[in-house]
Amino acid sequence: MRTLVTGVSGYVGGALAGRLRDDGIFVRGFARDPARVTAEVDELITGDVSTGAGLEAALDGIDVAYYLIHSMEAAAAGAFAERERDAAKAFAAAAEAAGLRRVVYLGGLVPGDAPLSRHLGSRLAVEHALLDAVPEGIALRASIVIGARSRSFRFLVRLIERLPIMALPAWRENRTAPVDGRDVLAFLARAASGGPELMGSWDIAGPDVMTYAEMITRISDAMLVRRPALDLGFSLTPIASVVAAVVAGEDFGLVEPLMESLEHDLLPRDDTAAGVFDVRLHGFEAAVERALRDWERDEELSAR
Repeated sequence: MRTLVTGVSGYVGGALAGRLRDDGIFVRGFARDPARVTAEVDELITGDVSTGAGLEAALDGIDVAYYLIHSMEAAAAGAFAERERDAAKAFAAAAEAAGLRRVVYLGGLVPGDAPLSRHLGSRLAVEHALLDAVPEGIALRASIVIGARSRSFRFLVRLIERLPIMALPAWRENRTAPVDGRDVLAFLARAASGGPELMGSWDIAGPDVMTYAEMITRISDAMLVRRPALDLGFSLTPIASVVAAVVAGEDFGLVEPLMESLEHDLLPRDDTAAGVFDVRLHGFEAAVERALRDWERDEELSAR
């Protein structure tokens, strides 16, 4: 089997490339900047999905392609949604022209009965474009991924580490089911070799459902710190996201769309994915402890 991993310079793409190669699977990476790719791959193609550059060569002879690209950083005036849709359409057209059998996409959970945020709306549009282009498309929808290099997890850790008081907006009572990064990789790896029963969209989530306030408290406990909480009766996401981005040292273009997505519960529609994909899920505490240990191998956490 020959696989293509787009976004191979990122957290999930790089880790997946290593996992697939450990399984004896050929991996071709695709990235805009080869200098940022640290993962071991069998081949590396330089290109840009947004322009279509390099896609024909990248997809040549490929059986399964992983689409692990997003465009939220430096998203002036919310333009990321349009860029994401255009990039997905370009990739879908190239995949269809190449006769690709399977595309595997990692997106986000969507609220069951509430309006979609810009972030989740663009993720769903990308999913539809990709799955419509190939006969055996698979979309995995995840909540917050717990891992040392997961940007959403790192964002939360930095806030806990640097804020003396945790001011929690009204969305603190909304619920989600964070998933261990190791489990995400297991789902993605299984998607390469599984049969047609894996086709379609799947919600992948950890076994523990919690509010965002509880998640922050439990991460704080694992970090051995206690931050007093100030519960706010409002969200004011445009302002709060600017402050949070500055405190965490993160890109505002990433933080604001992510915080918009917290306005409603983000829970899986059902719990069948783990059984169908044969993935044993890690609990939240185990996921956080593993992520913090991995983090501290490369970088000190002053709050630990």
